[in-house]
Amino acid sequence: MAEPVNGWEARGKPPTLFKRFEFARYAETRAFLDALAELAEQVGTHPQNINFGSTYANITLEAGNGESLTETEYALARRIDGLIVSGG
Repeated sequence: MAEPVNGWEARGKPPTLFKRFEFARYAETRAFLDALAELAEQVGTHPQNINFGSTYANITLEAGNGESLTETEYALARRIDGLIVSGG
């Protein structure tokens, strides 16, 4: 298994990574979601589930092979985290 990623939870069946991102304002949430959509198109991999409200976004990444989380999912999680650091 790959290294854990800051704040992401590895969950059971099916294997997923989950993280909740919180923001001060809707504009920040929207900017994050727009950057996430751009990243997903760029890398050709999309989160399995995105749930959001005015000031949060819950992101779930599913194991691409359906059996276990791989470095691919962990690398995507790190890139998603980078959207916050870089401001999108």
